[in-house]
Amino acid sequence: MGPLIVYEYISEYTNLLMAFIIGIGFGFVLERSGFSSSRKLAGMFYGYDTTVLKVFFTAAIVAMLGLLFFSLFGWIDLSLIYINPTFLWSAIVGGAIMGVGFILGGFCPGTAFCALSIGKLDALAFIGGLVIGVVMFTEGFPLVEELFYAENMGTPTINELIGVSRGTFGLILILVALGMFFVGEWAERKFPREEY
Repeated sequence: MGPLIVYEYISEYTNLLMAFIIGIGFGFVLERSGFSSSRKLAGMFYGYDTTVLKVFFTAAIVAMLGLLFFSLFGWIDLSLIYINPTFLWSAIVGGAIMGVGFILGGFCPGTAFCALSIGKLDALAFIGGLVIGVVMFTEGFPLVEELFYAENMGTPTINELIGVSRGTFGLILILVALGMFFVGEWAERKFPREEY
């Protein structure tokens, strides 16, 4: 949920309960959007189904605007939100490995658990691979530790990196999203494919 300032109205436990309820709602939306099908994620990479792009871009924009407005109204202190440190090379290598896994498996971790919750066995295989990968990384961490911590950039936000305000970056991201929605619609018409 985030570090809501109004703890006199919302206790820590109520905050966690709200996060749990929102998580269930998010899973419901994923399932209703068809994300329990590995074809949805694969379709994104092949261009015949851009539902993933639309749903996640929409979620990112709603979350971003929500945080900006909550901050504007004094309901949340953005300086209290934890930002993971950026280690550039491990982010690039890890992102490439995850991207290949998404294409080959047809799931991301969130959609895999969504599919598993309705009994899809291919998701169970994907989650098994995910667990094996986590164990391998944990046990082999000394071998990749130097790469993992390479190029520590601290905790910059994108708006800081490009030198614009949060509001300006929000507007830019909304325009980029609208452009991506247009490209997604074009791709779906250009590369049609029937669902089985």
